[in-house]
Amino acid sequence: MTVNNDNSVSISYLSEMLEGQVAVLSSGYLDGKETLNVLNALKESKLFRKDQYSYLLYPFKELKGFLDRNTISEDAVLSSKLFQEMLKDNAVQIIERDVNGAYHFNGNFKNANDVTEALEKLTGSKYNDLLASDTPKILQAFEDVFNHKAFTGRSGTFYGYEGLGSIYWHMVSKLLLAVQESCLQAVSNGEDEKMIGHLLEHFYEINEGIGVHKSPELYGAFPTDPYSHTPGGKGAQQPGMTGQVKEDVITRFGELGVFVKHGKLYFNPCLLRKEEFLSKETSFEYLSLFRGTQSIIIPTNSLAFTYCQVPIIYHISDKDCLEIIFKDGTSSKIDALTIDHKTSEKIFKRTGDVVQIKAHVNNSYLK
Repeated sequence: MTVNNDNSVSISYLSEMLEGQVAVLSSGYLDGKETLNVLNALKESKLFRKDQYSYLLYPFKELKGFLDRNTISEDAVLSSKLFQEMLKDNAVQIIERDVNGAYHFNGNFKNANDVTEALEKLTGSKYNDLLASDTPKILQAFEDVFNHKAFTGRSGTFYGYEGLGSIYWHMVSKLLLAVQESCLQAVSNGEDEKMIGHLLEHFYEINEGIGVHKSPELYGAFPTDPYSHTPGGKGAQQPGMTGQVKEDVITRFGELGVFVKHGKLYFNPCLLRKEEFLSKETSFEYLSLFRGTQSIIIPTNSLAFTYCQVPIIYHISDKDCLEIIFKDGTSSKIDALTIDHKTSEKIFKRTGDVVQIKAHVNNSYLK
């Protein structure tokens, strides 16, 4: 956005950026249909990288070579009498011509302030009368050459790390979380089922595109190791834990349908897929609150995870209900998927009073 001299505002556009898409998706401003339009457009854009089935932070583009930089157009030179007079006098404070006849700004200029300072030093010189009319032209020519107002750092200056043509995995996980939030909001608002189905397709596809789900050959590294980014033409680079883990943990609990509202723990696994439930009985090991590692048997058509170190077992059922098992051997049954405030607080505080939760979830929830 540029404020013009007449107090009007002009708008110019930057290249596509994944941060911008994530920002609007997570803003809560869009409804489900608008969100779907953004995601469809995103997949058709230059940000989608087919080989990794994921999204670039900034699109790939060819940068100018060294000799192609800092070159003033002939039209800009011809528009300024000051430019022409200084070239005639071979005065190089502002502009000079190389041996090939191309025009360049003084190589010592770092920004427009340096140009302004150099122009001010011409006050009282033979060029004084041209300063008032030509200073705006010269500053505009400088901006046309360098486009400093559109400078966004690495996104426009190099290819490695989180630069041009690179997948930045933390931002992909932020995208995944934003899409999940949009899916949950659409479900909560009772929006069109078919549209929600298309939103979920995007959610599952983005999730599958994250490195942990890939083969070492495709990912270019051990998929279970954390990496910062994947530049064009290379595998995953820069090993080390990034903020990605935070979004992935949040997203996984959202996918499992674990939420807290008004201090109450409740379950709504509306994004969970049936294929995640076990096809055969298996043993589940977890770190308990007081006895180190423990194991429990998980039956067919169930899945298990822990929340605040309390094992939670989902069973596919024809109705919603909970069974809460306490340390003293007693249990409590609830014909809903919401736990009361008092019991929820015990779970959050890890008191050890709650030792297991069995959640029977309606088959109709699952995808």
